[in-house]
Amino acid sequence: MKIGDKGVRLIQAFETCELVAYRPTADDVPTIGWGHTRGVAMGDTCSQDKADRWFLEDIAWVEECVNRAVTVGLMQNEFDALCSLCFNIGCNAFSGSTLVKMLNQSDYDGASAQFGVWNKQNHKVLAGLTRRREAERQLFEENAA
Repeated sequence: MKIGDKGVRLIQAFETCELVAYRPTADDVPTIGWGHTRGVAMGDTCSQDKADRWFLEDIAWVEECVNRAVTVGLMQNEFDALCSLCFNIGCNAFSGSTLVKMLNQSDYDGASAQFGVWNKQNHKVLAGLTRRREAERQLFEENAA
C-alpha cells in the first residue's frame, strides 16, 4: 500500500516544516524539514525543495516498514494512521509494538487502543504526542470513504 492524502496531511500537521535544524523537545534529536532526523546536526539548514525531497524519502521507508510489519488487510485510513505513527516512532519501535502484534492477530479494536500508549518521551507524557496519537486513532477508526 501507499500512503494517501489524509496520511500525508496528518503527518505534516504535526511535523511542521522547519528549514533550520531544531529539537522538537529538549530530549529530542535534531530535526529539520518535515520531521527528518537522519544525519541531522544542530545548525544544519535546508531549502524547501530539499525538505520536500527528504519527506518523500522518509515516506518511502515508512510505507515499506508498515507493509512489511502488518500482515492483515488494511483500509486506506488504517494504513495512513499507521504510517503517521511509524514516521514518528521509527520502524523498529513500530514493528515490535503491541499495536502491530494485536493488529496481526486481527484485533483491530485492541490495536486502535494502543495508539494512546505512544504519547511519552523519556517516560513523560507530552501533550503534543497525546494529540497526535488521538488524531491517528481517529483516522484509524474512520470508515473508508
